Amino acid sequence: MRRNLTQLLISLLFFLFPTIFFIEKGMAQNTTIPVKVGVVLDLDTWVGKMGLSCISMALSDFYASHGHYKTRVVTKIRDSKRDVVGAAAAAVDLLQNEEVEAIIGPGSSMQANFMIGLGSKVRVPIISFSATSPSLSSLQSQYFIRATLNDSAQVPAIRAIVQAFGWREVVLIYVDNEYGNGVMPSLTSALLEVDAHVTYWSPIHPSVTDDQLVEELHKLMKMPTRVFIVHMLTPLGYRLFTKANEAGMMKEGYVWILTDGITDFLSALNASAIDSMQGVLGVKPHVPRTKELESFKIRWKKKIQEEYPTNEISELNIFGLWAYDAACALAMAVEKLGAGNFSLQKTNISRDSTGFESIRVSPVGPNILHSLLSTRFRGLSGDFQIGDGQLHTSAFQIVNVIGEGERGVGFWTPENGIVRRSNSTSKANLRAITWPGESPSVPKGWVLPTNGKKLKIGVPVKEGFSEFVKVTRDPKTNTTNITGYCIAIFDSVMQTLPYAYKYVPFETPDGKAAGSYDELVSQVYFQKYDAVVGDTTILANRSLYVDFTLPYTESGVSMIVPIINNKSKNAWVFLKPLTWDLWVTSACFFVFIGFVIWTLEHRINEDFRGPRSHQVGTIFWFSFSTLVFAQRERIISNLARFVMIIWFFVVLILTQSYTASLTSMLTVQQLKPTITDINELIRTGQRVGYQNGSFIFAFLKRMKFDESNLVKYDSPEQLDGLFSNGSRKGGIAAAFEEIPYTKLFLAKYCSKYTVVQPTYKFDGFGFVFPKHSPLVSDVSMRILNLTEGDQTAKFEKVWFEQNSSCLGLNSSPSSDSIGVDSFWGLFLIAGVASSAALIICMVTFLYENRDALVQLDPPTPVWRKIKALATRFDNKDLSSHTFRKSEMGERSGINGMDAVTASPATNYPPSPSSLSVQTQSNFAFSRPASEYGDPMSPNGQTSPETAFGIELANSNQEPKGVPEAVHVNN
Repeated sequence: MRRNLTQLLISLLFFLFPTIFFIEKGMAQNTTIPVKVGVVLDLDTWVGKMGLSCISMALSDFYASHGHYKTRVVTKIRDSKRDVVGAAAAAVDLLQNEEVEAIIGPGSSMQANFMIGLGSKVRVPIISFSATSPSLSSLQSQYFIRATLNDSAQVPAIRAIVQAFGWREVVLIYVDNEYGNGVMPSLTSALLEVDAHVTYWSPIHPSVTDDQLVEELHKLMKMPTRVFIVHMLTPLGYRLFTKANEAGMMKEGYVWILTDGITDFLSALNASAIDSMQGVLGVKPHVPRTKELESFKIRWKKKIQEEYPTNEISELNIFGLWAYDAACALAMAVEKLGAGNFSLQKTNISRDSTGFESIRVSPVGPNILHSLLSTRFRGLSGDFQIGDGQLHTSAFQIVNVIGEGERGVGFWTPENGIVRRSNSTSKANLRAITWPGESPSVPKGWVLPTNGKKLKIGVPVKEGFSEFVKVTRDPKTNTTNITGYCIAIFDSVMQTLPYAYKYVPFETPDGKAAGSYDELVSQVYFQKYDAVVGDTTILANRSLYVDFTLPYTESGVSMIVPIINNKSKNAWVFLKPLTWDLWVTSACFFVFIGFVIWTLEHRINEDFRGPRSHQVGTIFWFSFSTLVFAQRERIISNLARFVMIIWFFVVLILTQSYTASLTSMLTVQQLKPTITDINELIRTGQRVGYQNGSFIFAFLKRMKFDESNLVKYDSPEQLDGLFSNGSRKGGIAAAFEEIPYTKLFLAKYCSKYTVVQPTYKFDGFGFVFPKHSPLVSDVSMRILNLTEGDQTAKFEKVWFEQNSSCLGLNSSPSSDSIGVDSFWGLFLIAGVASSAALIICMVTFLYENRDALVQLDPPTPVWRKIKALATRFDNKDLSSHTFRKSEMGERSGINGMDAVTASPATNYPPSPSSLSVQTQSNFAFSRPASEYGDPMSPNGQTSPETAFGIELANSNQEPKGVPEAVHVNN
C-alpha cells in the first residue's frame, strides 16, 4: 500500500513538473521591464496639454504595434506651472524621488537652462520638443536633446524672402527674453549677407502694457523702414498686431514677416486676431501630408475633446507632432538597449557627493543617449534624425495670411532655396501675395519719415569749374542759388521720385569751402547731411563709410601737357611717310614689274630692244616712270597691258597714301606734346598741378611725386597761368585732372594743350548717401534711365561750351608712318597677276619651240640648250603683227648674207658659220640647198626650226681666232 502511494506521487510529479515549467516560462516571457521617464510641461497651457496628450498617444500606439518588446516607458508627469523655478523643482523631484532615466521637457527655452545643467550632472538625457532658442546650444551639454528645430533653422528662409524682394533695410521686433534674444545674432548676420541692414532692434518685454506697446509702434512709424520681422510667441504677437492695426501700420506699404513662433499657431487664432494680421507673411516647418498623419489628427482631436471639452482651441500643430515623435524615439532607444540594462539598475546606483547627495547618477543614461542619437525613422512630422544634438533641418513653408486664415505661397528648402512646390527642384517665383492693405504690389520697404523732414543735401563750394556746381548768394534777399551740371542731373533724377530735399552748401561763415571733398563725404557718415550732390568721385576708401550711386559721368584721370610748334626741318622728312620695309618692298616691286613688262614686250616691241645696257635702262626707266605715269614706251602685248592695269592701281593708291601721310606730317605733326611720359616728370623733378581739394593729390603722392613739386589750382584760368609760367618759373609742366574737367579745360584751350596717354581708371562722379540707404537703388535706377537717353547730352550742351575745332580727348597729335601691313593685299594682287602673265608668256614660248627641243641631238649639253633658247628668245618674233608691215621691205632691200659681209660693224672676214648653213656637219637639220632651196620661207620669214638650228650650230662651233659674224636678224 505504501509502495503504491509512493508510485502515485512520483507519477503526479512526473505529469505536474512539465506543466509548472511551461507556466513559469510563459510568465517569464510575458514580463516587461518598466523604464521611468519624466515629463515636465506647463500643463495649464495649450502647448503643455497638446504635448502631454501626444506623448500618451505615441507610447500607446508604439507598444500596441510592438507588443513583444521587453521594455515599457512609464511616464511620471510634473507641472512646471509656467515658471523657471517650478520647472527646476519638478526636475529635482523626478530625479530624486522617481529616479527617472530621462526627462521629456521642459516646455520653454527659459526653463531649460537649469534642467540641462542638472541632467548633465546626473547623466540623464533631457529631451525637449519645444525649447527652440539657439542660445541653449551654447551650453554644450551632450545630455540635452532638442527634438525640435533650432530657431536659427528658419533664418535662411527669412533671408531668402528679404533677398527675393530686394529689401535693403529691416526692423527686428522680438520678445525680450531667452526665446527672443537667442535668434537675433544669427538673423542679423544672415541679413547682412544679402546686403540687408537692420536699422533698429525693438525688444518687447513679455509683460509690456498696451500703452508701452503703442508708444513703441509710434516710434517705428516715424522711421523710414517699412519691413518688420516679428519673433515672439502667440499671446504677445496677437496684442502687437491688434495695436499695429489700430495705429494704421497694417495698410499699404508695410511688410510684416513672422517667424514660426506665431506662424505655427495661426490656425488656432480667433477671427479677430486673423483680421488684424491681413497681408503678413510667415514661415513655419513644412510637414508632409501622409495617411498616418491624417488618421492621427482625427484620433487626437477626438481624444483632446474628451479630455478638455470646454477648451475652444482644438487644433494640432507642429509641436504636438514633435512631442509624438520624441516619445516614439525614446521608446525605440530604450528597447534597443534591451531589458537586461534596466533589470539590474537597482544594484548599480551611485550617488553624487557634490551637492545633490540624494540624487543618483543614472547608470543607463549614457547608453540611452547614444541609442537615441542613432535612432532614425519616419515620424508624423517627417524624417526624425538627431544631428549635433538637435533635429535635422527640413523644409519651410511660406504662408500668407489672407481672408479667414493662411494660404501657402511657396516653400524654402536647404538645397534649392525658394520654390513654388515642396517636391520641385526648379526655382520659381512665389505665388501671388496679398500685402497689407490688400495691395497686390510688392512694397518697396521704406518711405520718407512721416514728420515731413526734408533731406539735407550737401554741395561743395568751389571757386573754379563752376560749370559743375556753382553756389551764388543774392545779397539783397540773402538767398542761396545753387546751379550746375551736377545739380541739373540730380534735380532731373529726383523729379521722378517722391522725395523732398534742400541743398546746403558746405561752407564756412564767410562763404569759403569748409574742407576737401573727403571731408564733405565724411559729413554723410557723421549724419550731418543725408546726401552729397556734386562733382564727387567714387573712390574705394570713401565707399568704406558711405554708399555711392552709379556714376553719371565718364571716368578716369589723364595728364594735360602743353603742345609746341614742332614743324619738321629735317631734310629727310620725305622718307618718313613710309616705313623702311614698305620702301624696300615698293622698290622691289617696281623692278619686278619692269622686268615682267620687258619679258612680255622684248620679242615684239622695238621700244624694249637694243643693246643690253639700253634694255636694262629701259627696265628701270619704265618701271619707275610709272610713279608719275610718265612712261613713253608703247605696250603691245595684252598680257603686259593686263599687268599694267593692276600696277597703275597699286601705284595710284601708294602715291596718294604717301602724299596724305607727308601732308599730315608737315601740318598736324607741327603740334607736339612737351612731355609724353609720367616717369619723365618724376625723374626730372618737374612741378605738376592738381585741383584744390581733389583726391588727385593723394593719387600723385602714391605715384611717387615729391609733395614739394605738387601745385594746386582752383580754376581753368589759374591752370592756364601756371602752364604759361612753366615749371622753372613757379608754374607747372603738366597737370593731372579727371576727364570731365579735362574736357572742359580743353574746350577753352585746345590750341595750347593736349592729353597724353595713358588714362588712369577711376569710377567717375556719383551721388553720396549713407551706408545701406534705400535711396541708392532708386536713384541709381533713375540715373541709368537718364544716361541711356539723350538727356545727359542736352545737359552737357547747356553747361559745357563745345569747340568743334579742338582735338578730341583721345586724339593724338602725331602721325604714324605707313607700313607694309596697310598694302600687303595690293602687293599680293600685283604679284599674282604679274607672275601669272610671266608664266603664260614662257609657256607659250616653249610650246612654239617644242619641235626644235625634241629634235636636238641627245649629246648636246643642257647649258648649251638653255643658251640656245635664250638666244632664240632674244630674237624678234617675226610672226608678231608689229613686224609684218616691214617684212617685204627688209627682204628686197637687204640680202641676209650681204648684210653680214658688208656689215660696217666688223672688219673681220665672214665666218663660215654665217655663210652656209649646209656646210655645218654638226647642224642637226643640215640638208642640201637644192632640196630645200633658200633657208628663208617664201614670204621671207625664217621658220622656227631652221632659225633654232642655226642658233644651236653657232653655239656648238668653237671659235678659232676668228670672231663670229653678227647675225642678220639681231
